[in-house]
Amino acid sequence: MELKTKDFVFVFIQFGLFLVYVFEMLILKVNWPSLINKMGLLVLILGILIVLISLIQLNKNLSPFPSPKVNSELIQTGLYKFIRHPIYAGILCVVFGYGFYTDSVFKLIVATAIYVFFHFKSRYEEKKLLVFFEEYKTYKESTGRFLPRFFSFLTF
Repeated sequence: MELKTKDFVFVFIQFGLFLVYVFEMLILKVNWPSLINKMGLLVLILGILIVLISLIQLNKNLSPFPSPKVNSELIQTGLYKFIRHPIYAGILCVVFGYGFYTDSVFKLIVATAIYVFFHFKSRYEEKKLLVFFEEYKTYKESTGRFLPRFFSFLTF
């Protein structure tokens, strides 16, 4: 599929958000109980695992752009059997988990912006996937966007 200007804009914004996340505003630091820090660390580690597994499962179909690559296939196994965007889900676990682990309200604000961005990027991506793969509609109906369907009460 031919890349559009919007594909490049999404990648540019994503890179910018990740860059902003790296910085810290000490004025927005808090001291949460150590249990919250430890839970944040667990979510962070889970996120890293989800990203790594998802990257391996996506394999040659991986692209930073929302539009699918020419000659790509729709992966519906592994984590993709339950979640349409497990890489985004894993990244969200990493950025939120690290924000809680480091007591950083600033990182949690940026993580929230990344979540909103991933919501819109995934909507654009799914419009492209619906055109590219005829089976995507059925796949979309049986899987969750960032969490498995059995978490649908959280409306992600």
